[in-house]
Amino acid sequence: MKTDIKSLTLQEMQQLFKDMGEPAFRAKQVFTWLHRGAKSFDEMTNLSKSLREKLTETCEITVPQVERKQVSQKDGTIKYLWRLSDGNCVESVLMRYHHGNSVCISSQVGCRMGCAFCASTLGGLVRSLRPSEMLDQVLFTSLDSGEPISNIVLMGIGEPLDNFDTVLRFLELVNSPDGMNIGMRHISLSTCGLVPKIAELEQHNLQLTLSVSLHAPNDEVRSSIMPVNRSYNVDTLLEACRHYFASTGRRISFEYAMIRDVNDSERDALELAHKLRGMAAHVNLIPLNNVEESPLKPSTRKQVEQFQKTLQSKGVTATVRRSLGGDIDASCGQLRRKQVLEDASKEG
Repeated sequence: MKTDIKSLTLQEMQQLFKDMGEPAFRAKQVFTWLHRGAKSFDEMTNLSKSLREKLTETCEITVPQVERKQVSQKDGTIKYLWRLSDGNCVESVLMRYHHGNSVCISSQVGCRMGCAFCASTLGGLVRSLRPSEMLDQVLFTSLDSGEPISNIVLMGIGEPLDNFDTVLRFLELVNSPDGMNIGMRHISLSTCGLVPKIAELEQHNLQLTLSVSLHAPNDEVRSSIMPVNRSYNVDTLLEACRHYFASTGRRISFEYAMIRDVNDSERDALELAHKLRGMAAHVNLIPLNNVEESPLKPSTRKQVEQFQKTLQSKGVTATVRRSLGGDIDASCGQLRRKQVLEDASKEG
């Protein structure tokens, strides 16, 4: 098999070139080309023809293809469905904010977590992405849109901490001064609550923002919509978050999808405020996106606003996420799900 060269760190690439009998400075040249979006070694004109041929024989460059691209007429949000080299598809979303452009990327093809409100998990987990395939989503979203990327959100298809080593490698690559050089404080990683992996991430002391998908104030509700809670319940998860903050000094962001008649009552808000009392936490209230296959429906705007007011009255910082891309299937997994069904129909 050929070497997935874009998944290598600069140091690993230098060793690769050393083993090939090439000077180390060639590695930095190739690294720079790759992180600018070069699609083939032939584009690397400052390399000799013989070296380009040698690299072509021994290494591969991942290049995703735009399978679908949807642009919101409301807010300019762009959703990409990328076709990977093995035929699988993943999604990325470019979101424009006053503070810069954010791209939400996927970490897996599908997801094994089984959350009831998410389209990403409907077909289960197909496979985890490689570091290069995660990096490509950031790189080619920027190149295709013509927009610079200042922030990254790991909240697309898949559970990032279920692809732990790859995600760490991706973070190192995208943070590299010789690459895209996106700072850790501009990166947010979302998890459904894999407690052992949160503890492992804590040991790396990264200055990213950890976003925890909480979505319920107690075990009864959370277990009914998030199977992961049966392994790591609310109290266990919150204790891990307290420990994470104490160790890293980084405030936790809690994602809370507002689901009508499930987790949006006044009682739920008061219980959540009690659970988070004394924590350096921020609650991000998310109006639920409709998923055709799910019976769950979004809370009313009035209910969301009341929930926010209750949290704030109890000293919990809470904001309502601005809905973007509602006219372009911007919810996680929706576009990929449609493509999977279309591909299956063609094969059938």
